[in-house]
Amino acid sequence: MKSFIEAPSAPEIARLLAMAREIKKNPEAFQHAGRGKSLVLLFFNPSLRTRLSTEKAGLNLGMQVMSMNADQGWKLEFSDGAVMDGDKAEHVREAAAVISQYASVIGIRSFPSLSDREADYREEVLEAFARHATVPVLSLESATRHPLQSLADLLTITEYQPRLRPRVVLSWAPHPRALPQAVPNSFVEWMRRADVDLVVTHPEGYELAPGFVGDTPVVYNQREAFEGADFIYAKNWSAYREYGAILSRDPAWTITTEKMAWTNAAKLLHCLPVRRNIVVADGVLDGPDSLVIPQAGNRTWAAQAVLHDLLQP
Repeated sequence: MKSFIEAPSAPEIARLLAMAREIKKNPEAFQHAGRGKSLVLLFFNPSLRTRLSTEKAGLNLGMQVMSMNADQGWKLEFSDGAVMDGDKAEHVREAAAVISQYASVIGIRSFPSLSDREADYREEVLEAFARHATVPVLSLESATRHPLQSLADLLTITEYQPRLRPRVVLSWAPHPRALPQAVPNSFVEWMRRADVDLVVTHPEGYELAPGFVGDTPVVYNQREAFEGADFIYAKNWSAYREYGAILSRDPAWTITTEKMAWTNAAKLLHCLPVRRNIVVADGVLDGPDSLVIPQAGNRTWAAQAVLHDLLQP
């Protein structure tokens, strides 16, 4: 792979899953792959799991790892043809080219503005680095996708699925802040390429971008969606049409033990961090059917599988 910024084809996903499972059995078996190679991780936004799991993945492969908070460097300009007479001291053209001299792989994490949908969905930051870097670029979450999270999600589902084609429900839940659509977009994109029965449920007005949802069933009744489910993926996101808006904070959409009883003994998934008793109730998060901790653990093996792939000649 030249880069990893969106869902690859179904055969590629199957191959990455197989690699992640193999790596999980023996995390240090592939240290030869990264020996003498370096990984630069550039964070324009906060991170806990993505930062630590990707650093650990690089170290497991024998790579040297350098992480940098972007706000501690020069402020970057991303527009071509810009007259740089403002507060932007460096253009991404030079920044990406220079970092490519130091790195075998560059990881980029950048969130959306949630104010300009067209600009956010152009993925200006990630695409600029992919365009101007001379080494592979790895998405650590972007304005519209979080593919490393989605690979870890799918790995977790394959480990715990009770039947060949499990019913997987992505459920909107309330949140006090406006959150990006990146995780739900990416989750739907990956699940549509997997052998699962996917359903999305949310209040009206929270429809995701049509290009991501495609023909996936969307149900506006949470109870109807939960019936027979094997996995419930709880996640908040802000509106796509009324871009960035919080249209509802309805607590009736919080994931509770009573709602999990509607399912087929479903397992809970969430990307974390999670607002307890807002998005998901304590009883569910702390219960035996919560997979949020092993799901987070799988972030390392997902990142390691992708990095291993990006390092191949």
